[in-house]
Amino acid sequence: MVERFFAELWDDYTKLAPQAQKIQELFAKDNSQIINDHVAFRTFTGSAVGLDRLEPLILSLGYSVQGQYRFEQKKLRARSYVHSDPKVAKIFLSELLVDQLSEAAQQTLRPYLEQIDITSLTPDIFYSGRAWSMPSWTEYQALLDESEYAAWLLATGLRANHFTISVNHLDSCSTLSEVVSVVKAAGFDVNTTGGEIKGSPEVLLEQASTLADQQVATFADGDEHKIATCFYEFALRYTQANGALFQGFVEGNADKIFDSTNSRQGL
Repeated sequence: MVERFFAELWDDYTKLAPQAQKIQELFAKDNSQIINDHVAFRTFTGSAVGLDRLEPLILSLGYSVQGQYRFEQKKLRARSYVHSDPKVAKIFLSELLVDQLSEAAQQTLRPYLEQIDITSLTPDIFYSGRAWSMPSWTEYQALLDESEYAAWLLATGLRANHFTISVNHLDSCSTLSEVVSVVKAAGFDVNTTGGEIKGSPEVLLEQASTLADQQVATFADGDEHKIATCFYEFALRYTQANGALFQGFVEGNADKIFDSTNSRQGL
């Protein structure tokens, strides 16, 4: 079941992030295997697809809760999950705390969240896209000014916003800097928020990512505009005192990785 889940997830994800397929093929040339470290999803709290509603679906796939995280500035909370089979990718699920947004933003989101009509949830919800109609370009821009996360999620819906190459399992590169150099040399832009590499050996995790692909979206009012879709991440994990690789996440890293979908980065 989990194998089919990830196959469907990858198929949906690469339609929005064709760069991921190209990057995977790039590394596959010089590596015996490409291991997926984790995938990440976004959702809205207080909705029919909130974190607490989605979590049982993740647990049903053989996962258990690993950690909990808060991102005060971005108004998010998140949980991470590990599978009983260590070869299966971890899952990172975050949700926007809608009631902490401005009243104007809440009023924009409310009618869309009320459209969600799901009587029974199944794992395929994670690659289903929007469970609501497309917003107008004006609404999207207004949300973008307050919460890039809210704007991205309202326009893109429920799907993996990134997969992650495990640098620990690469033959061709032993450092994250090497991986980033390969990705940049191939013509892909990287997320520079907080530097190209987020984290350090001291926090037991280093991460880097591309900037999200961009695709033309048709908004409710008929306007067509390029918007950020999904990105690809790279993670290098370090050994803990007990000799095992660190398997958790670091809030300071993740906070900056979220910006990979921010098309205004660097402006």
